Amino acid sequence: MAKIDDFAPFPIKDQLPGVEYCVSSSPNWPEGIVQGFQHYIVMLGTTVIIPSILVPLMGGGDVQKAEVINTVLFVSGINTLLQSLFGSRLPVVIGASYAYVIPALYITFSYRFTYYLHPHLRFEETMRAIQGALIIAAICHMVMGFFGLWRILVRFLTPLSAAPLVILTGIGLVVLAFPQLARCVEIGLPALIILIILSQYLPHLFKCKRSICEQFAVLFTIAIVWAYAEILTAAGAYDKRPDSTQLSCRTDRSGLISASPWVKIPYPLQWGRPSFHGSDAFAMMAASYVAIVETTGSLIAASRFGSATHIPPSVLSRGIGWQGIGVLLNGLFGTATGSTALVENSGLLGLTKVGSRRVVQISAGFMIFFSIFGKFGAVLASIPLPIFAALYCVLFAYVASAGLGLLQFCNLNSFRTKFILGFSIFIGLSVAQYFTEYLFISGRGPVHTRTSAFNVIMQVIFSSAATVGIMAAFLLDCTHSYGHDSVRRDSGRHWWEKFRVYYTDTRTDEFYALPYNLNRFFPSF
Repeated sequence: MAKIDDFAPFPIKDQLPGVEYCVSSSPNWPEGIVQGFQHYIVMLGTTVIIPSILVPLMGGGDVQKAEVINTVLFVSGINTLLQSLFGSRLPVVIGASYAYVIPALYITFSYRFTYYLHPHLRFEETMRAIQGALIIAAICHMVMGFFGLWRILVRFLTPLSAAPLVILTGIGLVVLAFPQLARCVEIGLPALIILIILSQYLPHLFKCKRSICEQFAVLFTIAIVWAYAEILTAAGAYDKRPDSTQLSCRTDRSGLISASPWVKIPYPLQWGRPSFHGSDAFAMMAASYVAIVETTGSLIAASRFGSATHIPPSVLSRGIGWQGIGVLLNGLFGTATGSTALVENSGLLGLTKVGSRRVVQISAGFMIFFSIFGKFGAVLASIPLPIFAALYCVLFAYVASAGLGLLQFCNLNSFRTKFILGFSIFIGLSVAQYFTEYLFISGRGPVHTRTSAFNVIMQVIFSSAATVGIMAAFLLDCTHSYGHDSVRRDSGRHWWEKFRVYYTDTRTDEFYALPYNLNRFFPSF
């Protein structure tokens, strides 16, 4: 016979329970170093994919691709340290952003670069133009954060409008998961199965230590499947397969190991003086806005998985400001793309239940080290991309689940809640899919006016599911039946009111206070 407690609703939790290490706590140093290395491995996928797309189109070869990857790693390490020390203080990894790929391609295919016949010269001129656009976009990015403009907007954010944002931040990158895994299913599918077994089943079946089965499941999965891929490559399993299959499956086709230098420190303006063009800058500003939105979703997810209280708007705006400084560094060093809080690393916090800030800072050390000693980093960067795609299937899902967890604060029996939640998620996925498919089929976006920069701006914004979804959810939540008495409780606004001002909740300082008592000079409101 069922007990009465069996039918009681689950209690609402401001902080996620069951986390082994929260934001402000740290594992012992050996465990923390291994966890940091795991975060470094996970961020390598995005770090390699974006330069591999852009650099050949810009006119660069394997040497330039390796240099750009090392530069991205170096700047990502610096940005991650800055974000964890002075920004949001959350355990997020700041890395290359897909939001900047379309503006970078727009600049790459600009007519003014068709006159450069030598590929290396065209690469350098294109890189300088991208650098100039990133620098201008970074200024707007910093204004949004440090001047409190983003703080004003996110103060109106409720659990109901934030849930679609976080959900779409995770599942909006679905094209990078199973579709990429299927490019080499004999490697990608075993990686996915092994990761699920190691992280979800073994801890319960064999009662093994969680630090072995759960916390290091990603490392074990990569080691096993990478060795398996090496055996297949050495045995000649792909010798007679198409070039596209060999590029995805083989472990010796990346060209990074031979092209990478043994030791080289990236430095600002290494490609020359940036060039500035108005249309390029406006396109990059649109990408910067998308990166702000997606970073906001990742930060909210990281705060949940780090068992912290909800991030106050002033802290979130501070983090966006420091992300703008990161984009500025991207422009100065020449990474060909801007920065964002990586979704996969936020998902790793949920998989491992380790939300420690120190672990992410250790991972930043690995990024800087392997960017300087390029040969060693190139070995790890040559991991077949379908293995990373298998990891994304799980890690992106964790971020989406963090968004679903926000619904505990909402009244799911309200038809207003059902409409806003369902419509914003559906329209976010639908619009982004339409804009993306249209671009791939016709070679241009559905918006094609005489102003090419405006066309790119529309393409960048509406290709992001998270951006479209939050615009719909935010607008509907702020206008639909807003004056009704039940709206405040249905949307969960009353749960987050105590976090709207920094000092209202006594727990805020534990997670978000600046180090070295810097709050005295840079107070949060």
